[in-house]
Amino acid sequence: MAGDPSRGPEPTAAPDSDPSDPAGHAASSTGAGPSGTPPLTLLATPIGNLGDLSTRALDTLRQADLVACEDTRRTGLLLHRLGIKKALLSLHAHSEASRCQRVIDAVSQGQRVVLVSDAGMPGIADPGERLVQAAIASELTVEVIPGPSAVPVALAGSGLPATPFYFGGFLPPKSGGRSRELEAALGRDHTSVFFEAPHRLLRTLQRLAELGSDRRVVVARELTKKFEEFVRGRPPDLVRHFEQRPPKGEITLIIAGDPVPKWVRW
Repeated sequence: MAGDPSRGPEPTAAPDSDPSDPAGHAASSTGAGPSGTPPLTLLATPIGNLGDLSTRALDTLRQADLVACEDTRRTGLLLHRLGIKKALLSLHAHSEASRCQRVIDAVSQGQRVVLVSDAGMPGIADPGERLVQAAIASELTVEVIPGPSAVPVALAGSGLPATPFYFGGFLPPKSGGRSRELEAALGRDHTSVFFEAPHRLLRTLQRLAELGSDRRVVVARELTKKFEEFVRGRPPDLVRHFEQRPPKGEITLIIAGDPVPKWVRW
């Protein structure tokens, strides 16, 4: 029944025009831009489980003329597993600035270009920010195909407050910068989320134990994969755990703010 607040929103197809524009002048977010050119498409790829790729994402990859990607080998393997063969363009952290114009030119010439990262959403702790800005400056439409991302998955499973939260991307590899980020996290009244390399995790937890041994911390590891786990506890507990079980795989670190709500009981 329309207007029933107990029901969620009805699924709908993408509109052909902005309903707030009676004349239909606004370009559809999923269609061509004002000049008739296709959009630059950002597409989230699985962070571990291929089954998380949506039908819309799969169709978009099939229709692409060019796939810009962080690592052509990893993306080539993904496309191979999906039965898709496409032209690939390497666009990683060190080449994004120099490759932006090539991608913009391709879109402007009518090619359907899809940007992907190795895993998750492009532009979120991965290449993509510069390219999106370049597309906006060139008055091109930017389309985002949603999908897997480690940040909301880790937050949802952490058992810590998720609103608001701070996301700091990858922790700095050098100890000084890493300590500053951890100190800032311990000074917040809301949850902080970081990515961390497995070979640095133990040192990070040891530093957290020195700075705030009573703070609640979650290590989310190998999210959506076969050996996914959430390890929760105080920093000293986590240090002992990972001293006995050296961490492997992709790591997301969640640090509670201070104070935590009374409903957080672990």
